[in-house]
Amino acid sequence: MRNDERPVAVFDLDGTLADTAHRQHFLEGRRNWPAFFAAAVDDPPLDEGVRLALSSAEECEIVYLTGRPERCRKDTVAWLGRTGLPEGRLHMRRNDDRRPARRTKLEILERLGRDRTVRILVDDDELVCDAAELAGFTVVRARWTPASPALKEAQEREGRT
Repeated sequence: MRNDERPVAVFDLDGTLADTAHRQHFLEGRRNWPAFFAAAVDDPPLDEGVRLALSSAEECEIVYLTGRPERCRKDTVAWLGRTGLPEGRLHMRRNDDRRPARRTKLEILERLGRDRTVRILVDDDELVCDAAELAGFTVVRARWTPASPALKEAQEREGRT
């Protein structure tokens, strides 16, 4: 089966495939976004998410969908290459896009779904998952790491990740 005929499996990065615990302190109090994103290169991969991505790649094309801004692309691509995750297209937030992740990610999911079957979305953001389910997508909620209140607030209020 050619890649363009396979369904897609869409994976979030932060909190789903990448363990952000070591950099959460940059979001507490006065947020330091440059430091938060710069530290992403040192994220350990999350085993449960990696296993799910690898098994999904057997039948699906993998697509990565992150709220990280486009200016983080080089570091993000390098991180993906080091983790042993399957190759896949990477969709990132425009640098000036501050909309909540539930809106930006749903917009991209709907665009992907126009031409391809989206088999699953795997994400740790409950609001993103809720919006995707309401739109008819199958969702796997990545609950293998503790939720970060600081990251949740940043995702919803500041549209940064």
